[in-house]
Amino acid sequence: MNLQSNDFELFGIPMQFVQDRAQLDRRWKELQREAHPDKFAAQGPAAQRLAMQWSVRINEAYQRLKHPLKRASYLCELHGARINAENNTAMPSDFLMQQMEWREALGDAKGIDDLNKIALESKLSQDGLLLKVAQLLDEEKNFAKAAQQVRSLMFIERFASEVGDRIEQMQP
Repeated sequence: MNLQSNDFELFGIPMQFVQDRAQLDRRWKELQREAHPDKFAAQGPAAQRLAMQWSVRINEAYQRLKHPLKRASYLCELHGARINAENNTAMPSDFLMQQMEWREALGDAKGIDDLNKIALESKLSQDGLLLKVAQLLDEEKNFAKAAQQVRSLMFIERFASEVGDRIEQMQP
């Protein structure tokens, strides 16, 4: 293992968006077993520290790879398409209109049924964008356009989280 490897190299998986989650989980467990600090107890503190660094590196990579939005963002960054979500908030007008409609619907929501409807709409939109991102990354190799879609997904994920929080507040 090389600390300088990208996450895909570290896990020995193809550098692409579409991944087999079960395979990813298995590989994470294998890598964690290989790098577990207890395995290096007889080799002294320096070996254990290095094993701990590996364990942290493996966990960080796993967190990026298992989460579709983080994985998409990471792939874009690896190919020079910076996400810059904090600086680049430009969005297509139809996307902004949809966001405004959802925000208005969230503000007008009277009960759990209204919130569930909003949650479903945002989930369907998110799923559609993830499919589009998969196509842009894996088939078209259009990382700049994928980065734009990732920024949109970040907005949707944040909104979906707010909806989920409201639903939790309404639950007894």
